[in-house]
Amino acid sequence: MSTAFLTHPDCLAHVTPPGPPERVARLEAILRRLDTPEFDGLLRVEAPLADLAQVARCHPRAYIDKIRAAVPAQGFAVLDADTHLSPGSFTAALRAVGANLKAVDMVLGGEAANAFAAVRPPGHHAETEVAMGFCLFGNVSIAARYALDHHGLARVAIMDFDVHHGNGTQDLLWDEPRVLFASTHQMPLYPGTGAAEERGAHGNVLNVPLPPMSGGARFRAEMERQVLPALDAFRPELVLISAGFDAHAADPLAQLQWHEADFAWATERLCDIADAHAGGKVVSTLEGGYDLDALAESAAAHVQVLMERGS
Repeated sequence: MSTAFLTHPDCLAHVTPPGPPERVARLEAILRRLDTPEFDGLLRVEAPLADLAQVARCHPRAYIDKIRAAVPAQGFAVLDADTHLSPGSFTAALRAVGANLKAVDMVLGGEAANAFAAVRPPGHHAETEVAMGFCLFGNVSIAARYALDHHGLARVAIMDFDVHHGNGTQDLLWDEPRVLFASTHQMPLYPGTGAAEERGAHGNVLNVPLPPMSGGARFRAEMERQVLPALDAFRPELVLISAGFDAHAADPLAQLQWHEADFAWATERLCDIADAHAGGKVVSTLEGGYDLDALAESAAAHVQVLMERGS
């Protein structure tokens, strides 16, 4: 089987004003990098639109309607200092959710070995009723609930290696014992959550804060010491990845000083967990990453591992 690569042009129609680092050029950089011969083996799939009932697996309908109503007919609407809407934003957000649901369907249904959803807006900062940090809906959280409730899985793991803590994922799944949410992230840093003491209502949250300038070696050591043993003990039937590439040394928003090889290593180790417990089933979705060259090369390294492990 091959690796599914899910995206949609609508994700380019979520336009942000000049200044915010989450911008159309991020996805364009990834699409250019993966439109090269070494990625010819990808199974390229157009992301469907999620229906509102799927989004409502994690967000109240009143919140969903509020986001839709805030979308401007032209120009921009401001939800907070980081989070903006343009006329195409709501459709883009439904494509981002839809890509994750389709990826889960394909991987669990045997159509693909694993999958990467190259979509925006990202999702891991979106809380139950709060859009923030460039995020509108909890893409990976909705995918986890969908895998559990629609496909009947008993245990789903989410690994978030974005440099910022996935406060939204933690909020949406805090009381969900069927999901283990693990996050490595720089601390102190936005959004200020993610202390090791935050463990979830059922001990289902594992936060591993990392100090600035700690580098890839510290990340790998903490993965080996804390995250991988916890994932192994949980025995997930599906591994979801919030793949943020903003821990890269070139990224302007943080200082963890990772490199492409660190993202590739993490992908290998997460595939090992999936091989041991989930028949290799991995679904990854794009979160952060704001230096365009570093983002493109890191995403390429991530997808290359997925392709190698899925072949």
